[in-house]
Amino acid sequence: MKSTELTGVSRIIVLVCGLALLVVLFVPLWQIELAAPQYPEGLVLKMYPHKLAGNVDIINGLNHYIGMKTLHTADFPEFKVLPYIIAFFAVFSLAVAGFLRTMKWLKGLFILFVIFGVVAMADFWRWEYQYGHDLDPNAAINVPGMSYQPPLIGYKQLLNFGAYSVPDIGGWIFIVVGLSLMMTLILEFKNKKHTIMKPKMPVLLLLSFITLMASCSVEPKPIKVGTDACSFCKMGVVDKRFGAELITKKGKIYKFDDLHCLLAFTKENVEKNADIARMYLVDYEEPHGFIELEKAFLFKSEAFRSPMGSDVAAFLTEKQLKAATQTLKGSVVQLSTLMPASQ
Repeated sequence: MKSTELTGVSRIIVLVCGLALLVVLFVPLWQIELAAPQYPEGLVLKMYPHKLAGNVDIINGLNHYIGMKTLHTADFPEFKVLPYIIAFFAVFSLAVAGFLRTMKWLKGLFILFVIFGVVAMADFWRWEYQYGHDLDPNAAINVPGMSYQPPLIGYKQLLNFGAYSVPDIGGWIFIVVGLSLMMTLILEFKNKKHTIMKPKMPVLLLLSFITLMASCSVEPKPIKVGTDACSFCKMGVVDKRFGAELITKKGKIYKFDDLHCLLAFTKENVEKNADIARMYLVDYEEPHGFIELEKAFLFKSEAFRSPMGSDVAAFLTEKQLKAATQTLKGSVVQLSTLMPASQ
């Protein structure tokens, strides 16, 4: 085997990447979810390689009131060329795995893939900016200085709507393919330098890396008094010391003004338990910080007068909890006693 020829393991990884990119042609790449009190089930705009889907008509109706242009697949030239670009990368990957087989071609594939990713995200931001800022001045709802550009990725509040922009199935495949190509290059460089590695080590490293990336979740967002509203009771947050957050596996964030609302939200199965990634409580002594629900030390006292009457505060350490018991009349409580069915 020539020194620049790819190893068998690397060729298999690149082959899988090529096949995965073919799947991208048939699944949504990205989605923007909209949540508001008048739409408890939420609205979603899905972007496939060749079309827009989801609640497009409803979203267009809402956009009309704020002066945004309506969304139509035919208005985006990207949908005409994107399937061909994805197919190109799929075929290129299969060729590198099949008969090209060298580091030179693998480098070329990875560099082009990264360039495409950067250009695609820049074009997506440009599209969001244009639609969020180019507004009809004669619209029914006209807020001076207000724009409605959705977030490139993550969460953003737009009037009474919470907008969540996250990758969909195709987007996550793209991310995993990019990481896999990068890991393959790293492994090939190590092999070229005669680094001693066991035969199964490259595959184990790749799987570990992908698992690590897949397990990463969105971090909780600061709760803003006077701006954020509780996702359950719809009341504006007036005291964030008793706040809570729920994050789904898709990265969607729900904010609550009280532990009572968080537990009631989970009990009503607004989000299926299998879709919940993590739940947090605000640190009572450090309201800018969060504590994972299962790790929080809970203390109930009527002196707290929490927004929705749970009167429960969360503490990060047992030492802080004991200090609270010495200064306030109340009792230490367990999460299971507040809502046994949630555990």
